[in-house]
Amino acid sequence: MTVATEHHAPERLRAAGLRVTVQRVAVIETLAARPHASAESVFSSLRDRLSGVALPTVHGILGDLTGAGIVRRVSLPDAASALYEVQDEFDNHHHLQCVECGRVEDVACAVGEAPCLHPSHDHGMRIIEASVTYRAICSDCERKK
Repeated sequence: MTVATEHHAPERLRAAGLRVTVQRVAVIETLAARPHASAESVFSSLRDRLSGVALPTVHGILGDLTGAGIVRRVSLPDAASALYEVQDEFDNHHHLQCVECGRVEDVACAVGEAPCLHPSHDHGMRIIEASVTYRAICSDCERKK
């Protein structure tokens, strides 16, 4: 199964009320193949494939896709910039981040049903998401020490 088939980019764009463009589909495909990518790394992988694509265009597309719920913006401590991944409505996961090299991996939900974690007091709010980042040292960085 290819990335484009797997994430049904055109259908997801239409369902979100967004026009299907070559650039938007390419951004979704790039993130599906390389999750946890910055806007700059998405741009780097697209500039040779799509003539005329510019970094501000990629930022705008990521903003549109994030607003439509197709892409999730991931902000992690010590990351140089925001990272992005294709969002699956049935997926609820956390992140594992190496404090040395910055490598990021997905980690399944810690315990229980989404949103995984329940605060000691919700102050009358309905919890819709909980975010956990596990900070660690990856085995490659550990070997280098």
